[in-house]
Amino acid sequence: MRTKASGLGIEHVILDAQAAPGGAWQHTWNSLRLFSPAQYSSLPGRLMPSQPGELYPDAGHVVNYLADYEKRYALPVQRGTWVDSVHRDGPVLRVETDSGSWTARAVISATGTWTRPFLPAVPGRREYQGRQLHTVQYRSPSDFTGQRVVVVGGGNSGAQIAADLAHNGADLTWVTQRPPRYLADDIDGRALFDAATARRRALDEGRTDTGGVASLGDIVAVPPVRAARDAGLLSARPMFARLTPTGVEWADGTRAEADTVIWCTGFRPALAPFARLRLRGTRGRIAMNGTRAADEPRLHLLGYGDWTGPASATLVGVGRPARDAAREIARFLA
Repeated sequence: MRTKASGLGIEHVILDAQAAPGGAWQHTWNSLRLFSPAQYSSLPGRLMPSQPGELYPDAGHVVNYLADYEKRYALPVQRGTWVDSVHRDGPVLRVETDSGSWTARAVISATGTWTRPFLPAVPGRREYQGRQLHTVQYRSPSDFTGQRVVVVGGGNSGAQIAADLAHNGADLTWVTQRPPRYLADDIDGRALFDAATARRRALDEGRTDTGGVASLGDIVAVPPVRAARDAGLLSARPMFARLTPTGVEWADGTRAEADTVIWCTGFRPALAPFARLRLRGTRGRIAMNGTRAADEPRLHLLGYGDWTGPASATLVGVGRPARDAAREIARFLA
């Protein structure tokens, strides 16, 4: 099968397990919003249009933008192709999929984290008899009408889902490891991108760590979260010690009954296809030099977080490391 050459003149193909454009954005909960206005959430070369009546676009608007982007640049995407494993095969890497093999002189991994939700090993989790969901399975507060719901997680997902449920009258208990840290109301994804970039630059130049995004707070106060917080609907309790068969229990013996527990506890990098390469690293990551795997110069990683490029897991931030990766691959192939 022929692949496409463009930009730097490198023939390439995009293997995508999804049946349609949009990646994980097409599987998120209904009320999810971007952290930044559309014009600050764009991929290189094509501005995201504003969504009428919305300062922060919703997931559907993002999916439409990504589909338009793919069409605009006629990206060579092979849909419904699941990558099982990647192997060294002499001068090339061999990519095994559910629909055949590909060989390539370089591979870019952009599998993200959405397919690897993380659930903490909390005592009693297996004995709890209610329903347990992760962020990836949450869709709408209407699914929990009349239920007692515990939301676990003090990041953006936890706050947004807790606000979603609170606005719709759920019997909500919101639990966080530490008291919620809201960013100032006038700070959104634009400032987060700048902070992440400044931190990466400081570290690269051997200067003092600026703390990056973590120094600003954990939760962007998008309008629904801000409204729920200001109305007193987002009162967080500290993390419980264990789950009981019917709910949760704190260290002092206090209990709360729960029909459902929603774990907004983050993700891990989806790097299973690269296990055969035996690349060293810590905390489920791969050791990196920029976007390139330190122990495999033919492999680049994009979009997993600051360790693969400042703000590279965001729409506005992925452009710079993607450009760096493409240029380095061009030099490598030359």
